[in-house]
Amino acid sequence: IALPFGEGLFHFYPQNTHQRRSKRSLRHRQHLEKDRRVKNVLDQEGFGRQKRGYRSIDEIYIKMTDPLFSKQWYLINTGQADGTPGLDLNVAEAWGLGYTGRGITIAIMDDGIDYLHPDLASNYNAEASFDFSSNDPYPYPRYTNDWFNSHGTRCAGEVSAAANNNICGVGVAYNSKVAGIRMLDQPFMTDIIEASSISHMPQVIDIYSASWGPTDDGKTVDGPRELTLQAMADGVNKGRGGKGSIYVWASGDGGSYDDCNCDGYASSMWTISINSAINDGRTALYDESCSSTLASTFSNGRKRNPEAGVATTDLYGNCTLRHSGTSAAAPEAAGVFALALEANPNLTWRDMQHLSVLTSKRNQLHDEVHQWRRNGVGLEFNHLFGYGVLDAGSMVKMAKEWKTVPERFHCVAGSLQDVHKIQSGGKLILTISTDSCHGKDNFVRYLEHVQAVVTVNGSRRGDLNINMTSPMGTKSILLSCRPRDDDAKVGFDKWPFMTTHTWGEDPRGTWVLEVGFQGDEPQRGALKEWTLMLHGTQSAPYIDQIVRNYQSKLAMSKKEELEEELDEAVERSLKSLLSKN
Repeated sequence: IALPFGEGLFHFYPQNTHQRRSKRSLRHRQHLEKDRRVKNVLDQEGFGRQKRGYRSIDEIYIKMTDPLFSKQWYLINTGQADGTPGLDLNVAEAWGLGYTGRGITIAIMDDGIDYLHPDLASNYNAEASFDFSSNDPYPYPRYTNDWFNSHGTRCAGEVSAAANNNICGVGVAYNSKVAGIRMLDQPFMTDIIEASSISHMPQVIDIYSASWGPTDDGKTVDGPRELTLQAMADGVNKGRGGKGSIYVWASGDGGSYDDCNCDGYASSMWTISINSAINDGRTALYDESCSSTLASTFSNGRKRNPEAGVATTDLYGNCTLRHSGTSAAAPEAAGVFALALEANPNLTWRDMQHLSVLTSKRNQLHDEVHQWRRNGVGLEFNHLFGYGVLDAGSMVKMAKEWKTVPERFHCVAGSLQDVHKIQSGGKLILTISTDSCHGKDNFVRYLEHVQAVVTVNGSRRGDLNINMTSPMGTKSILLSCRPRDDDAKVGFDKWPFMTTHTWGEDPRGTWVLEVGFQGDEPQRGALKEWTLMLHGTQSAPYIDQIVRNYQSKLAMSKKEELEEELDEAVERSLKSLLSKN
């Protein structure tokens, strides 16, 4: 082969030549030396090169004595239970860097914790625990014959089960402390119980994990009430010494019949909504999809292999391989965030969301319906998986050098209050053009969350479909059809549909809202309000961040910001010159 960097220089390599076939190699060399056209023959020495950032499963060696550790494929996936090797949370890299959750407290808001369990007892934080169902400081699960109240204990084991004690498995953050907040085991929920749980000891508890929400029946539209909303707002503003409590929420188990944007907890800006994938990268059958999901972890939901579930602690000192649902996904995320907080205790609640966006990976996650797309600044996202599966190794490395993101601002970009009719067979298309409060103190230039506050009703709420497209061309599915929702009266009343898919985009320009009915049945409806609310920063959030991997999303985003800042500086200079002339 003629080489482009040297005239008359050729690279000769005989095909199908093995290292042991030295006689054949020698004959090739002698043949070339005898050729009068060849001036010189030099043998090339072979040497090694390694892919940077490539993680070979064979090179991972973590010694644990816990009997279920080898079955915890979501921690280190070597292909157990017919899974896909390498499709895991990459905790091995984080552990190898010395991060195990030490000094971090995670509260499991659920039906109680078996804090006497030998795999949890050493990491149990009694001071930060409380039973709001019975109003005492002992959040032990109420006994039932069917072990119905095992939910919280299973979630706790995923986060904080102790390592190397020959019991059950290992927690994602196995040196973290776990607190039990019992608040799900009473005949009914109240706003006071929820608010009290979410605001319990916010200067001691770092992360709150919630694997519950409104009924996943495909027809419920519900969210936090007034006191709980205030408690969450106080948590993100005042918790952890002002850095903000971190709320992790399971996105929901309603499957294709439901939409997690109808769940006001999972779709809140103040929570990190987590969906799940199974061990071969597919979605679980119970996974709900929505534009508010930020990232994913793992659970089970398709396979009959008894070891394809999530291995963790169970009631009364037992272990289980059968934990599942997005209930299992949220605690895994809480564990990863605990590792990141140990790496950098100064992370704010918004820093954690930025890190989730930047370090989550597509890996081998896939779905037959929802394909991976890129938003206006090149960030890859999926309507089911958010920005991908959490990567503990990448997150702790970035967290260690992370600089707190700039101040957050809120802009009401515009509001349409007129009544607009919606008919079957067509789409209602509305637009709002905005400068995103440019020139004002609350100007938003780099997006984080976008809310479309909508009042709409129809002859069948479940057939409504709402899409919103940003000025940079990113389409978010705000509401999918819900076949089981027959509501014809209530509709959505000032409901805040939320999307994270436009993260990092410039919101200035024209936003488009499309509302229509799906299905063959004749329907009618009316949209009475669409208010567009933008949340983000004025200054570029990533310009001052340290880039170690120039193939990363951070590197791409920082490059994009630098180019945009340069373009805007040039534009300002030109305007200044023109005004002077």
